Amino acid sequence: MVAKLFGQTPPHPSSSLLDPGCGEGVFIEGVLRYCDARGWRPPRIVGVELDPIRAETSARRFAGLDFVEIRHDDFLRSLVEEYDYIIGNPPYVSIGQLSLEERGEYRGAFVTARGRFDLYLLFFEQALRMLRARGRLVFITPEKFLYVETARALRDLLSKYHIEELHFLDEATFGELVTYPLVTTVRAGASTERTTVRARNGSLRSASLHTANSWLPLLDDDGGEHVGVRLADVARRVSCGVATGADSIFVVRSEEVPKDIAALAHPTISGRELSDSMIEKTRSRMLVPYDATGQLLPEHALSALGSYLGVPHRRARLEARTCNARKPWYAFHDSCALSEILRPKLLCKDITASPHFFVDWRGSIVPRHSVYYIVPTVPDHLVSLASYLNSREARVWMARNCQRAAGGFLRLQSQVLKRLPLPSEFVPPSHVDVEDLAGSAVSCA
Repeated sequence: MVAKLFGQTPPHPSSSLLDPGCGEGVFIEGVLRYCDARGWRPPRIVGVELDPIRAETSARRFAGLDFVEIRHDDFLRSLVEEYDYIIGNPPYVSIGQLSLEERGEYRGAFVTARGRFDLYLLFFEQALRMLRARGRLVFITPEKFLYVETARALRDLLSKYHIEELHFLDEATFGELVTYPLVTTVRAGASTERTTVRARNGSLRSASLHTANSWLPLLDDDGGEHVGVRLADVARRVSCGVATGADSIFVVRSEEVPKDIAALAHPTISGRELSDSMIEKTRSRMLVPYDATGQLLPEHALSALGSYLGVPHRRARLEARTCNARKPWYAFHDSCALSEILRPKLLCKDITASPHFFVDWRGSIVPRHSVYYIVPTVPDHLVSLASYLNSREARVWMARNCQRAAGGFLRLQSQVLKRLPLPSEFVPPSHVDVEDLAGSAVSCA
């Protein structure tokens, strides 16, 4: 990383280098070692560290070097100064580990603090603010910022710089901590030059990163170009299944559903259960307090279901959910679009080693949040879509474009699946009669 930072050009003693979140000074030591091996005079170095013990350890480590300064400070709250070089390993801290006050403060101060952000995105933004004209930055972070929707704002920022290189490192770089690490080398100033991409298998290619959309398609050998039909063009719905926020209450074994609430109990399935045989005979029912249009039933209309959910221990569990701050106590965590869900559709696990799509022929299943479902705009496309999505070609595309989870598994996302290219025989419908489709779905169910 130090070699990427300096290249073949030695730093000047009057130039400045920043290591945000310097810890115990590993990167600073690397800079000093690299310069010493080449007979270069190192630049002025500033390390910033929030943890007092690590900051003290780092300060002792470089005591006596007047060109190295260690500051015990919060990098995200520190004053903006300009540096010629910035190098580091930002902390990976998800939004779930932050207080509500911290989340609010960061959302007000950083454009990258959107959705379920991670602190490394904010470190990237703050570092870019501090990068001097013609300066260089090298960070090692998870690769997720290349494609997750949460990092769209960061990709937009980075597209205004020259991203010299994306270097994908071995998955075991941090031992048991699976982060799919990536070293990003950035030079200040807009550029039309292409980005060098070093894949984990050692291959080299180049890409033009000119958009805030996911960059994964642009990193493929074909540049991600596809002018034909995509899945979004022939699907009326590509979505994750229903998140109740309390499956232990809303999901009941089929034989245990009280008869007086059976009309509001729909067959349901989780990703772990997904198979052809389980689709034919699901073992569980989801108790759904929504009408056929997806509108939440008023509490007085719940009748027997209201009594069932209102049993003290059940109601206490439902009221403890975070979604109750903005929704009635018996509502699901997410909306439940039954009018879209109860149609013939394709089902796939949200996290899987190799995506496989199963057909819900009757359209009666309400998939849980660990399942993705696809409803074709034209019901006649169901079989051909299943055949193509289970083909090697489609799986290769998904392996290249989907987010990666631990153990080499893929994590499906609707915005990625919608971009999946389809063969030329798929033609988007030029006109679709919604009533006809609804009638078709009802007859199949």
